[in-house]
Amino acid sequence: MTGAGRVALIVLDGVGIGAAPDAESYGDAGSDTLGNVARSVGGLDLPYLESLGLGCCRPLAGMRCSAPQAAHGVALPLSAGKDSTTGHWELCGVVLERPSPTYPEGFPSDVIAAFSEATGRGVLGNETASGTAIIEEYGARHIERGDWIVYTSADSVFQIAAHEEVVPLEELYAACRTARESVLVGENAVSRVIARPFVGEVGAFRRTPNRRDFSLAPPSETLLDRLAAAGVPRRGVGKVDDLFAGRSIESRHAAGNAEALRYVADALGEMERGMVFANVIEFDQEWGHRNDPAGFYRGLRELDGLLPALVGMLRQGDLMILTADHGNDPTTESTDHSREMVPVLVVGPGVQPVALGARPTFADVGATVAEYFAVELDAGTSFLGQVAPWMN
Repeated sequence: MTGAGRVALIVLDGVGIGAAPDAESYGDAGSDTLGNVARSVGGLDLPYLESLGLGCCRPLAGMRCSAPQAAHGVALPLSAGKDSTTGHWELCGVVLERPSPTYPEGFPSDVIAAFSEATGRGVLGNETASGTAIIEEYGARHIERGDWIVYTSADSVFQIAAHEEVVPLEELYAACRTARESVLVGENAVSRVIARPFVGEVGAFRRTPNRRDFSLAPPSETLLDRLAAAGVPRRGVGKVDDLFAGRSIESRHAAGNAEALRYVADALGEMERGMVFANVIEFDQEWGHRNDPAGFYRGLRELDGLLPALVGMLRQGDLMILTADHGNDPTTESTDHSREMVPVLVVGPGVQPVALGARPTFADVGATVAEYFAVELDAGTSFLGQVAPWMN
């Protein structure tokens, strides 16, 4: 039965489950996204995720570990870094030995000058900041002068904010492509250039769903490349195409979690065989970065209500893997990603609900998908034989 069915790999962006062993070296000691959210709301009430075994991955307030229906465990980050690109690449078998460059004091003056000259607009900001805070600070001047708002974070990102009524979206996207291809190269090759459009009036700005990520291409072949070479169909949901620079994946972008999961359902309804690869973004973008544990919990409750129908679409031989790419603890002072372990839940008809333990790298997930479709991956150790022994 190897490779005959579908695998849905669903990445819950930012949903970490406890500090990684090296978290302190990243400034993230004590970060525990799910654990701290659970404590902050007086315990998690997530009956379906509890039935799958989320509370068996690691102890969580309010969650029992009793007769789990899914294989369950955690995976530790092995790559250097803690951003979405690094996490997704590692899930797909690319382990980075060195982190991409970061700019806690802002970008060098020559980088900003080159970007300004290439795009024909001035630059405001150039600092480490929250995305919502910086458009409030510089939005009025941006509207008046038409300058870009440039900012970064603890991650390797060059973010460009612009009001959609001041700068047309296509011009913003073109500026991002210019920055990606001719400015942020060499020693300044950040992981992602991100378009951050917003709308509204002074005092009431709001970001729109028209965000676009312009990533570096992975430095070596990924799971997606190997599947493409083997003729295995691949369907993306959310920003996964951006994270892999569009290589070996096309994606249907979604404004929020519910829409992303609906697109996963659409893909499962249309595919007889292949991989659905989804990024579910709101935990990170809307609640983690904005230090909103109550919103984070509401998102978990929504997810808990939507998953049963999605899992119900799986056929004999199918797998669904729920995991994450990093943490984003909304209860800490930081508004940045956190270096954390991630949960791993594997469900499907006939899946053995075994304990997977602490996997030493996210790449074990990719290796499992690779073995399912009978392709090779250069990193990670498959656990397919543990969760689906009937496939051997």
